[in-house]
Amino acid sequence: MSAPASAVAAVTGQALNDALEHARRLKMPYLRRAMEEVIPTAKAQRWDPAEVVRALLAEEVKGRDASNLRTRRKRASFPTGKTFHVWDENASSIPIPTQSNLRTFEWVRRRENLCICGPSGTGKSHFCEALGQEAVDAGLNVAWFTIEDLGALVRKHRVDDTVAKAFDRITRADLIIVDDIGLLPVSEDAAEGFYRLVDTAYERRSLAVSSNLHPSGFDEIMPKTLATATVDRLLHHAHVAVTSGDSHRLSEALSGKGVVSLS
Repeated sequence: MSAPASAVAAVTGQALNDALEHARRLKMPYLRRAMEEVIPTAKAQRWDPAEVVRALLAEEVKGRDASNLRTRRKRASFPTGKTFHVWDENASSIPIPTQSNLRTFEWVRRRENLCICGPSGTGKSHFCEALGQEAVDAGLNVAWFTIEDLGALVRKHRVDDTVAKAFDRITRADLIIVDDIGLLPVSEDAAEGFYRLVDTAYERRSLAVSSNLHPSGFDEIMPKTLATATVDRLLHHAHVAVTSGDSHRLSEALSGKGVVSLS
């Protein structure tokens, strides 16, 4: 004689509760959340047990991947959120084949550097940030700094003599971006911070640097000896892209595209 339907339901309900508790203890929140929907569906449609396991684990993987992506993007500290969705590759003076090759991130996997230099408004920061955003999407860890951020880091950690440890932590990222070098004279702390970053990352991690000056001219904004040592390491394994042309921002302003019309 078969068991009453109510008894079967009670056993199933207890099993589900136990499974939910196990998932909680194993810290599998996405699998746990999916159980209450997947298990009844699997019963109703008579899924193979392996398919049930596959579906639940797939939900956990999907959830963790999305969570890791959000975490990596937050840690990167991008300034504006610019991506390649609003980038016109044809308007950039960087050759399109070069843009495409940089977006494969093979140079990052080879621990090479990227230096983008040229006049203000020619897309250097936009390209670097969009590249960083795409690197995060590709599963890489990215960190974004201005050169003065590096100076602040030196001042903060000089107090307890942990500067070297601070830069070691930075270079845990796969790609470190330093934006907008050359607009203003560099403070002594910032120059030291930039050198420490380049030296620590040398042949271990990839740097992407945007600058109004070609790196060979960094001795105009920082002490010559420090600039020479920094550039020597920075350019040894580096791709250099030079931008040119008029400022995109100024062109948009003059054509009335910089703001939404008030009329």
